[in-house]
Amino acid sequence: MDMIRIDLNETVYTLCTKYPDLIDILSGLGFTDITKPGMLQTAGRFMTPVKGAALKHIPLEQIVQTLAEHGYTAEV
Repeated sequence: MDMIRIDLNETVYTLCTKYPDLIDILSGLGFTDITKPGMLQTAGRFMTPVKGAALKHIPLEQIVQTLAEHGYTAEV
């Protein structure tokens, strides 16, 4: 299976629009706000996974590893 390449400097909204399964993956990592009504369309339009990781104190390595387990290659 080929890995899907994603750029963690893209907005959460853009990534989740392209790859809807990322909503559950990111939520499981601690980005729980993206499942709240309207948050993906508002805050998600300027928040990137890199910024969100810093804000939520989630190690970037953990995000990269979890995404790899789900078939994504994360670029920072």
